[in-house]
Amino acid sequence: MSATQIPTTMKALITQANNTSKVQDVPVPTTEDDEVLVRTVAVALNPVDWKFIDFFNIPGTIVGCDVAGKVVKVGKNVTNVAVGDNVASFVHGGIKPDLGSHAQYVKAAGELVWKIPDGSITLEEAATISCGLYTGVQALFHPKRLGLVEPPQKVSGEQWVFIYGGSSSLGLYGINLAHLAGYKVVTVASPRNFELVKSYGADAVFDYKDPSVVDKIKGVTHNTLHHVYDTISSPSSQILSIKALAPGPGTVITVTVVTEEAKKLRHEDVHIEHTVIYSALGREYPFIDGLRPAEPADRAHMAHFLKSLPQFVKDKLIRPNPVKLWEEGLESIPDGLQYLKDGKNSGEKLVIRVD
Repeated sequence: MSATQIPTTMKALITQANNTSKVQDVPVPTTEDDEVLVRTVAVALNPVDWKFIDFFNIPGTIVGCDVAGKVVKVGKNVTNVAVGDNVASFVHGGIKPDLGSHAQYVKAAGELVWKIPDGSITLEEAATISCGLYTGVQALFHPKRLGLVEPPQKVSGEQWVFIYGGSSSLGLYGINLAHLAGYKVVTVASPRNFELVKSYGADAVFDYKDPSVVDKIKGVTHNTLHHVYDTISSPSSQILSIKALAPGPGTVITVTVVTEEAKKLRHEDVHIEHTVIYSALGREYPFIDGLRPAEPADRAHMAHFLKSLPQFVKDKLIRPNPVKLWEEGLESIPDGLQYLKDGKNSGEKLVIRVD
């Protein structure tokens, strides 16, 4: 498809001044030399989508982070994908009027787009991968986060990683990635999801509500646990994560702000830090503490991993989240976001087919 066949306007889910969102006609994004334009086929919904509407509302911006579709335009500096390729990617929705996944066309950084191998997974499945997987890659393998051995390399010997919230989207990808790198994985989840998390590579799973869960984690890991990825990051999960650590150095990576209770509980050898996946986009971005600077090293790390992702998917070493198809069309997204907000989703990723 040539650029002349791309329309000038599109439909997109736009944030409103009253902390809601609705579908409106807006201009199709223009792209830079290092970007691609994707015609959207499917989008996945994430809790951050409704949080940007409710708590960080910038009226007139496009909602959404995860997208899968077909490339219709490629910047001159992009070499990893071509027009006509089926791809998926992650963008920072909710901050700009021309950037967000819940739209008929989405622009994305070329090196942060990955090509979906022919005959591997569906576009609906691919839509689940980017945000959840990218966050796991950053949390587990970035040298300034947990710094674990990164696939396709594998760790030597028996080393344990604790992933809190194993049946969440982030949890399933965290388990998958740590298992792929050769780590032993212990996690917590609701009993109804025990078999699900085991199918993604968990070696041991316990009920997060079990009063003796910390003792059980220490028992199965032989009290050798030094790495934790907390994919829920509530006050209680941060405290449990710290308590599960073995004596000596330890690192806990969270996906929300570290609580004061967690800071007080940790001993001097324990490092607990909040990772923000938006830094992997390599551009400055707004956050609750103000405008954060660009992190080129974070983008370079993610771009490097994504070079291996298509083969991992083709070889079925990376598995998409179980898909829960929602109603079709952008207009159905607000109801899907409310479903997430109400806490009704478990062990599945909400996906909406746009085209």
